[in-house]
Amino acid sequence: MTRGEVRRRLAMEWWRQLALTLAPVFVFSLLFGSADPIMPVLQMPLFVAGLASLFFSLPQFHAYKRGLIATEKALDTPEEPAAWLELARRRRIAFLAAGLPAWIAALAVFVGLEAIPLMLLAIASLILFYLYRIPAQLH
Repeated sequence: MTRGEVRRRLAMEWWRQLALTLAPVFVFSLLFGSADPIMPVLQMPLFVAGLASLFFSLPQFHAYKRGLIATEKALDTPEEPAAWLELARRRRIAFLAAGLPAWIAALAVFVGLEAIPLMLLAIASLILFYLYRIPAQLH
């Protein structure tokens, strides 16, 4: 597989994971947003948990950054395919941590969390996902 094909595959994986992460927030909001909240007392704790979940992405981002550096060093060497695989593995794990705020927001729909906090948590995940795009330096 060529470097361009690997980059395209990683780009498609990024878009797919972004959709899988943000879709529950929007779907649950559309389907259950107007329903009576189950336990309104959990609105603030879930919002705070969503914000706190941002910190789970820090170690994953450092691992991803080290993977980027290793991949850049392995370009045009026999180790390049293994470096791309390792980078993709680290990035998949990082996607899970980056998606936590949006997934917590999706759960918070059921307790009646308002639209603005829901969107803030979804945007937080979107910003974290943006950090995991493959940079142009890896051509």
